[in-house]
Amino acid sequence: MKKAIFLDRDGVINVDKSYVYKIEDFEFCDGVFEALSYFQKLGYLLIIATNQSGIARGYYGEEDFLILSQWMKREFLKRGIVISAIYHCPHMPEQNCECRKPKSGMFLQAIADFDIDVSHSWMIGDKQSDIDASMGAGVKNNILLGKSNVNFILDTINLIKE
Repeated sequence: MKKAIFLDRDGVINVDKSYVYKIEDFEFCDGVFEALSYFQKLGYLLIIATNQSGIARGYYGEEDFLILSQWMKREFLKRGIVISAIYHCPHMPEQNCECRKPKSGMFLQAIADFDIDVSHSWMIGDKQSDIDASMGAGVKNNILLGKSNVNFILDTINLIKE
């Protein structure tokens, strides 16, 4: 079994600017490259689980999301960081799907896809719904970042050690 770091996207990987889907609007959070590089060196898979209701709302399309996601993965790869997978929920809250956080569908899918040991895995999110979703899938190690994650690297690295 493998261990993983689950990450929300908006507010954790990138600055949350509401419905980010254009490369030119995407701004990586300070410290994210250093933190993810560190986690990867510790043997964690890096998996993103993100709600993307902008798709269902018609603000952008599935293709826009996929283009941005591929670009983001390439930016990480340029720094030697491999994002194992990006799971997303394109639905609105009212659609009551199983994948939208705080439900655990994206986590359960990733756990099955990668044979993840939840007892040695972590979730880093910026909303309580991120934490609720991971806990619902059995991931008990969670970090809830504050609204300003300028200390992302310090906050997470100090908590997640070998």
